[in-house]
Amino acid sequence: MSQLPGIEGAKQLAAYTAVDKHILPHHKIIGIGSGSTVPYVVERIMQQGTELNKGRTFIPTGFQSKELIIEARLNLGDVDQYLTIDVTIDGADEVDAQLNCIKGGGACHLREKVLAEAAKSFIIVADYRKNGKYLGENFAHGVPIEVVPFAYAKVLQNLRSVLGSPNASLRMAKAKAGPVVTDNANFVIDAPFSRDLIKDPSSLLTKIKLLTGVVEVGLFCNIAQAAYFGNQDGSVTIKRVEGAKVIEESIAAS
Repeated sequence: MSQLPGIEGAKQLAAYTAVDKHILPHHKIIGIGSGSTVPYVVERIMQQGTELNKGRTFIPTGFQSKELIIEARLNLGDVDQYLTIDVTIDGADEVDAQLNCIKGGGACHLREKVLAEAAKSFIIVADYRKNGKYLGENFAHGVPIEVVPFAYAKVLQNLRSVLGSPNASLRMAKAKAGPVVTDNANFVIDAPFSRDLIKDPSSLLTKIKLLTGVVEVGLFCNIAQAAYFGNQDGSVTIKRVEGAKVIEESIAAS
């Protein structure tokens, strides 16, 4: 493989390695996630060949991944047609030592979580900047929370005054006047939490999810089976679930 330089090379390396190890010939229903690493996932899948891919169906998590599937001339499906997915590969904004993730920087985390939970195997691909010990260390924007529009103000109030995120804010669009609107016609709140509050992401997820008006939370807990991180030196760090533990290993640069 001719590796790209810098961060893009790290993303490509993680994506290629994960596809080689987890998108196998017998896999027929494949979930394609969102984010800047995912185009390299589709690129590597295409390199597996037309004959193999013509018998597969690919399920997108949002507009970006749908367009990637269409542009690659792969068979497009929907999760309401295929309730069980062989494997889903997706990016992440941050991953902790136990493979809990923050996702939703691209406002696709509702559909991403549906495809993650529908998959027999859920695999994360990212560059080294997303590899952390605790959530919130590197991704400072906060936990993405999809909310129904008419409830966003009350959810914001509860996040700030009850759950301990005083800087929670409605995500605003950059190229239009007004808030970001998800593929599901909802709004997104970004809620930063202190280390003490986010150190148990499963508990925090439950508390946020119980707020009326919340559709989904960008905390992915106890879902991923493995995460692949491309590094600056051309190596790949792999974190994978083995029994009740998360094992970390490294593949040296080739």
